[in-house]
Amino acid sequence: MISFPQSDIDSLAKLIEENDFFAITTHTNPDGDAMGSSLGLADWLTSKGKTAMVIVPDLFPDFLQWLPGTQDIVRCDKNPDKASLTIAMADVVFCLDYNTPSRTEGVEPFIRAAKGHKVLIDHHLEPDTFCELTFSRPAASSASELVYTLIETMGGYEQLTQKGAECLYCGMMTDTGAFTYNSNRADIFYIISRLLEKGIDKDKIYRRVFHNYSEGRLRLMGYTLYNKMRVYPEQKAALITLSNEEMSHFDFVKGDTEGLVNMPLQMKGIRFSAFLREDTEKPHINVSLRSVGDFPCNLFAATYFNGGGHLNASGGRFYGSLDEAIQTFEAALMSFNNKKSEK
Repeated sequence: MISFPQSDIDSLAKLIEENDFFAITTHTNPDGDAMGSSLGLADWLTSKGKTAMVIVPDLFPDFLQWLPGTQDIVRCDKNPDKASLTIAMADVVFCLDYNTPSRTEGVEPFIRAAKGHKVLIDHHLEPDTFCELTFSRPAASSASELVYTLIETMGGYEQLTQKGAECLYCGMMTDTGAFTYNSNRADIFYIISRLLEKGIDKDKIYRRVFHNYSEGRLRLMGYTLYNKMRVYPEQKAALITLSNEEMSHFDFVKGDTEGLVNMPLQMKGIRFSAFLREDTEKPHINVSLRSVGDFPCNLFAATYFNGGGHLNASGGRFYGSLDEAIQTFEAALMSFNNKKSEK
């Protein structure tokens, strides 16, 4: 498994042993890994007799509502006072699945003002130095993998419950596209075997996430692929786009576009897929990027869309209209590919 300095492991174990109240925070628009790592860690801390509360900036997708512990989550956008008080009172604040506090948006000022110990567990590039302890490994499949690794390394496997294992497996599964990318290391499957020993039903977890869509979601997928997909054969790329008006026709709810960016990669010869979507609440365009092989999504996102992430899965934002975002993407695609071909 991924390793960390023993001194850091010992420091983390001491923080957990000597403190009682833990706040667990994650990024805005929390995905499966954000939710799985946070809830999995919270369940493990609870099993050790600690008090652990998960704070999220905003709504998470409907297909993750089944995860154990979601009923106790504090949403900052709905209850900022409780979120602020929880983080302020915490002995330890865990920062999961983000490399800088700005990714938590409304939760950021509470994290920065917190007097408790801060611990970062993340797998994104270039983590900020705002925490007392930092456990960062971009090579990891997910934050959930790192949470499991830390639990086992600290000798805490026995306290991991079936519910906690379900959360961690869900996080690993969703952040790898059901183990179809960024999951080629043997230790990932060692971890899966250990989670299976806790009694999880991985097939049921898959169905709960990927076979739990509304009629509107399925019709939106069909509409998007038929009407909104552009293919760039020479660049081995594809682009899909959606406006707020289009999404409203399909009774859109948060999470309905999850996974759409992966679908063009099923086409023969396509190795780079982009999804540009108007944000339903904020004045910007959400950018999702996926690739196969060595096409660097993270470099593309950082160069053209104020973003970053991993080699094969990245994201960003564009501040302008959807049409302008499309124009930027097409110009960037040509420039990026030309530059790559010169090497």
